[in-house]
Amino acid sequence: MIELTGKTALVTGAAHRIGAAIARMLHGEGMNLMLHYRDSISSAERLRDDLNGQRPGSAILGRADLGRIDDLEGLVRQTQERFGRLDVLINNASSFYPTPVGEVNLDQWDDLMNSNLRGPFFLAQAAAPLLRAHGGCIVNLVDIHAQRPKKEFPVYSMAKAGNAMMVKALARELGPEVRVNGVAPGVILWPEEGMTDEHRVQILERTVLQRAGCEEDIARTLLFLVRDAEYITGQIIAVDGGRTVQQ
Repeated sequence: MIELTGKTALVTGAAHRIGAAIARMLHGEGMNLMLHYRDSISSAERLRDDLNGQRPGSAILGRADLGRIDDLEGLVRQTQERFGRLDVLINNASSFYPTPVGEVNLDQWDDLMNSNLRGPFFLAQAAAPLLRAHGGCIVNLVDIHAQRPKKEFPVYSMAKAGNAMMVKALARELGPEVRVNGVAPGVILWPEEGMTDEHRVQILERTVLQRAGCEEDIARTLLFLVRDAEYITGQIIAVDGGRTVQQ
């Protein structure tokens, strides 16, 4: 087990949902946090204030557009200036919406590729020197649809497929000093809009455990990869209730 107390993690998309659950889990292990956000400043500030109320000075905010390389380098620099180190990078932030073929425009393409592929790669590149210096690790939030594309989500599915290959490629490039792994969620949180109850039932019927998961299922798996998996790199764990073994 790796001791995490006093070490530092950068979590992208940390303001709410899975990102916030990951941030709380790592903070509970004694880590200091750089909480990245793009637009959700109110949620990010509430999370920061809550965590600092538990342990003063343990969490700071960093705003960045994952499509801007300068923003990403600044995020890493800000983390180093405040905490003096970076041990864990969590690439969680992600845009997700349908892009049926025939209706895709360049803005959608750029947004989905930037948040799910380009941004995580260039953030990892910027963070690599600090991670190497401290024997750190990277965990990407991938998706089960990186292997089995989601209908009407071709651009998102392609971006996540690239993200999955990034896990393996960076594990080779950054080893032996830095471990790189991924977590691929299945039915964890329903989309905030655009899904009927009938569609939800259909999805759960194709899941072995016949139920949805929760944010903490992802956070616990990620904590295992960060804290307990000293001899695991280049791997992606599906946390999907058995969805990927169903026909």
